Amino acid sequence: MVRSSKKCASTPDFVSQNQLVFEGFESPFAKKLNPDNRWVVLAKLIPWDEICNIYLKAVPKKVTGRPGLSPRVVLGSIIIKHLCDTDDRETCSQISENIYMQHFLGYSSFSDEPPFDPSLFVTFRKLLSLDVINQINEKIVALKTKLEEDQKQHKDNSDSDSKPENQNRGTVLMDATACPQDIAYPTDSNLLNDAREKSEMLIDLPYQKELHGKKPRTYCEKARTAYLLFQDRK
Repeated sequence: MVRSSKKCASTPDFVSQNQLVFEGFESPFAKKLNPDNRWVVLAKLIPWDEICNIYLKAVPKKVTGRPGLSPRVVLGSIIIKHLCDTDDRETCSQISENIYMQHFLGYSSFSDEPPFDPSLFVTFRKLLSLDVINQINEKIVALKTKLEEDQKQHKDNSDSDSKPENQNRGTVLMDATACPQDIAYPTDSNLLNDAREKSEMLIDLPYQKELHGKKPRTYCEKARTAYLLFQDRK
């Protein structure tokens, strides 16, 4: 019985995002995809050359044997997996069904086959150490920080150009002595104690010894002591 070898993945070559393309010879992806789609925008923003070089230093190309996967396919699949929060099998299924995800991975045309066997995600996790992941994250975070700074600078420039400078600018001096300082924080225990004191006052005001005889017990001293002990707790 001849044992058949399992084909885990196809072997598309890595093409730099900075590779020039002659006008009229673009791929179908470049002609028909929506340029505002999130995967198209993200594919243009990520510095693939830099992060792929980091990957190739950790996982060098084989001199002999079957060539390995394109680093953009490996890293892009990991990014898709975490952005979409899917498991290994679902990630491969999503990529095989989504033309925009395939463009994000660097495909030149649509393919209904999964990029690789889902079991290879386990191999990727073993090959990519924590240092490699941190270096890739630093590249992406630095890019995000730069984009945010550029957007903020562009917004500030547009605001300064569109809005005239206010001539009635100055400094306002506030007198803090006019603010009341005896505002109690309305905690439940304070409100309960205030209600108790008001209730005792409502009993004391109409009480007359000649008419009512013995005054009802209110245990005000015990209640006051219990309140103070409770307030002293942390």
